[in-house]
Amino acid sequence: MNYDDNNIFAKILKGEIPCKKIYEDNFILSFYDISPKKKIHALVIPKGKYTDLDHFSSNASAEEIVGLIKGINTVAKKLGISVDTGKGYRALSNISEHGGQEVPHLHFHLFGGEKIGKMVE
Repeated sequence: MNYDDNNIFAKILKGEIPCKKIYEDNFILSFYDISPKKKIHALVIPKGKYTDLDHFSSNASAEEIVGLIKGINTVAKKLGISVDTGKGYRALSNISEHGGQEVPHLHFHLFGGEKIGKMVE
């Protein structure tokens, strides 16, 4: 899958489409999902042009990888769902066609604020 500079997350990163921002730093942007599936449903995206987790893990710098992982935890704490501040959460990244990925930019869904349930149905 090639990176599409016109995908919705690229447009959000460029400021062409607004988002309800939760957190931003040098490596990530986090915002609320426009169609939440749980009480809390946030997205965390890297600022680099990576299509999915495979592309990211093969091409991102060590600094970007650490920035993404730490960013996910920072967002979970801000939302009050981390183990430190809440009762836990699910971090999910869909990868490519069979994984159900809809936007060709790496992103993690953070679900929380309630019991999440089965992993796969």
